[in-house]
Amino acid sequence: MRILLLAPHPFFQERGTPIAVRLLASELAEQGHGVQMLCYHEGSEVEIPGVVIHRIAPPSWVRGVPPGPSWQKLICDAYMWPAAKRLAASGGFDLVHAVEEAAFMARRLKKLYGLPYIYDMDSCMSAQIADKFPLARPLAKLWERWEAGAVRGSAGVVAVCQSLVSVAQGYDAMVPVCRLEDVSLLQEPAQTPEERLDLDGPVIMYVGNLESYQGIDLLLEAFALAALKHPQAHLVVIGGSGKDVAKYRGQSQAMGLEGTAHFLGPRPPAHLGHFLEQADILVSPRTQGENTPMKIYSYLDSGRPLVATRLPTHTQVLDDGISLLVEPNAGDLARGLNELLDHPEQGRALAAAARERMASHYSLEAYRHKLHGFYESLESALERGGRP
Repeated sequence: MRILLLAPHPFFQERGTPIAVRLLASELAEQGHGVQMLCYHEGSEVEIPGVVIHRIAPPSWVRGVPPGPSWQKLICDAYMWPAAKRLAASGGFDLVHAVEEAAFMARRLKKLYGLPYIYDMDSCMSAQIADKFPLARPLAKLWERWEAGAVRGSAGVVAVCQSLVSVAQGYDAMVPVCRLEDVSLLQEPAQTPEERLDLDGPVIMYVGNLESYQGIDLLLEAFALAALKHPQAHLVVIGGSGKDVAKYRGQSQAMGLEGTAHFLGPRPPAHLGHFLEQADILVSPRTQGENTPMKIYSYLDSGRPLVATRLPTHTQVLDDGISLLVEPNAGDLARGLNELLDHPEQGRALAAAARERMASHYSLEAYRHKLHGFYESLESALERGGRP
């Protein structure tokens, strides 16, 4: 099929959604589909064999588009719509694959040009707005109605986790849904990085952005409590914008954690395995959201034990057999960290079970099988004039 892939975010950046979209585009092209992607103006140039990349052209002062809802994203989407319309009007496509809010554009393109579309749900946008902007919760209800309409109008939904499958099926029980989880990002680097942590004591590590929903404030409070029992332990945080890194460095210093809490800033994903193998415990303290963090799959693949908050964002993938789940409060998170620091053999058993689960359920081969099967059924159904 000839696919128009609408990706409303900077591309390429080394973070969750752009990484997932790069994998999606690559696999669709590998399957033999013709793929043209429309994305934001920001991001590094990348070549994906078989994929043509188009970019929007907003005013030059629209810069620094962050993850999640923002005023920059609103402006970029306003420029993305006419660009998507021009591409669709060319008549060169059989299907639109629309990521996140681009599904609203795809629904309109279907009305204008008869193009069927897939709604790629990387998050529940109505919940995301309500979490990030509490005063905008009335707008979240409106967004929820739009989401429901986008699901009902789609030829099918690709959802990144079970909670989003449930959201989509709650809007339309008849919609075909492909649950397409992320995969591990661990790989052998072309050249082993020289950077070593060289810390004297056990290392607790977090990798990811430093947005408020990730629970970094909770992590610092818990680490401060755990350090009372294990003063030799270190917390290493990898990722985040310069502004967020500076904020949390200052916060950790104010808490008396200077010298034991280390905010390194971003590192290349190709080096992720190099850093994870230097950790003793991995942690995901997320406090909000429904979708499973992409980092979880690399954590499970790392051979290191994981402590995570017992929330749906984690428990749709994690359980007590492959991780140590704790309540989302500082005391219980500190208890979990201390438990694995006191009993490393328990951590080794959890890490071994996690690797087995990763290999059997969340491998790249499993991803390909699910994506390709969904597209094959979709293509057959569209030829018959219906849904899969």
